[in-house]
Amino acid sequence: GARQNGAKLEAACASEIGMQSILAEYHRELMQRYHLLALDSSYGTKEAGRPKTEAHLLSYINRNLGVGKDKTSAYLVRDLFGLSVEDAQLDGVSILTDENGAVFRGCVLETCKEEIGLGLWDCVKGWLETMEINGLSQMDVESQRKNLGDQLEEYNGTEVQISEQETMTLDVAAPDQNLNQKINSGMLSMVLPRDYTISGKQFTLETSFSKRAKSHQISKGNLPSDAYDGLLDRFLFQEYFMKYFSYYGQEKKDSLLNYEMEYLLEGDSLDVNNLKAVVQRLFAIREAANVLYLFTDGAKKAEITLMAAGLVGWIPVPGLMPIVEGILFFTWASAESMHDLKILLDGGKIPLLKTASTWYLSLENACLGNLSGGSSASFGLSYADYLRVMLLCSDLDVITQRAMDVVEGNVRKTAGNENFRLDACYVRIEALIRVKSSYGYQYQIRRSGSY
Repeated sequence: GARQNGAKLEAACASEIGMQSILAEYHRELMQRYHLLALDSSYGTKEAGRPKTEAHLLSYINRNLGVGKDKTSAYLVRDLFGLSVEDAQLDGVSILTDENGAVFRGCVLETCKEEIGLGLWDCVKGWLETMEINGLSQMDVESQRKNLGDQLEEYNGTEVQISEQETMTLDVAAPDQNLNQKINSGMLSMVLPRDYTISGKQFTLETSFSKRAKSHQISKGNLPSDAYDGLLDRFLFQEYFMKYFSYYGQEKKDSLLNYEMEYLLEGDSLDVNNLKAVVQRLFAIREAANVLYLFTDGAKKAEITLMAAGLVGWIPVPGLMPIVEGILFFTWASAESMHDLKILLDGGKIPLLKTASTWYLSLENACLGNLSGGSSASFGLSYADYLRVMLLCSDLDVITQRAMDVVEGNVRKTAGNENFRLDACYVRIEALIRVKSSYGYQYQIRRSGSY
């Protein structure tokens, strides 16, 4: 009876030690760089999977049972039990990438809850509500401005009766032609500081997690995960990456890309393309916000009407005046938006919704494409704050996959981790262990462990 019960206790203790030893083999680079704990089942090789982890578990338990060691006096008590592991199977694993990255999000949230305060949350939530209420992410100002320009072009070339004896061929210069020329010549070069050098970094998407996920070439676990998809969870999730990832103004030399947060939004392998696309998206938000303000400013609307009258008010063509007014209206909003970008990319702040005190450009300068003048407001959103809002408006699963691309890519840059894969990383394991005794006893033990 003493032998049977003692052997059972010995088997249980060795199994628990074996599980803890397995978990102690967490990936060091992943922990050091991103404070994420996970077991790399590839152990630095090209092949990953449960068999390697099971072999490690089997080895640890046997070593703690004294199997394969000299039978010295230190093992007399174990000789009484005669134990060895017959089998150790991982019949349940939870992998970082499971459920479209839900497990990954959970690990990130557990990491960042203690690191990130919630003081910013109320501000970001308010900005998001302002965006949604005013439809700033849906309004397409550029299309409306282009449509008015096309309408004006249709008028040009037509014969207009000036008097009973006199006619003229209509040729009205588009009020936004100077601005269009500058935008078409390259928006990014116009709004970035003159001494700023754009990153030329890129990385190969072919072996990235998101590419493997699309082609169904990732490993999957079989344990359920908790749901982490509330708005506050999303905020904490992206704040973690605002802290650990690089972005414009917060570049990191040792990072996979200089604009990793921009990659989360756009997903291009080229740094410069991600920055261009984010700046274009930011320009669209600022255009929508500035159009909304102009609708409410009677004095500025009167300026627009006065200038339109000076340009075409004397031409007796029905419908021409409203078209020119519309073009002037959108030109002013667009030019102001370009000026906003210059301030943001120079480290300044711009309120989400403008007031008379935070409107910088005159109508004349807008038509000339002169974007100089004005300064940063002492309040409002910074470039990083606009990134936060845009991320909250983006697809969570897509953002998660791209975040895993960046984490995986940066870990692969470190020595000995060229084959690192997040879908080989276990965060929770369940094992069924069978231990036998040379005295005829058998024990079946189930153990689980997680980070």
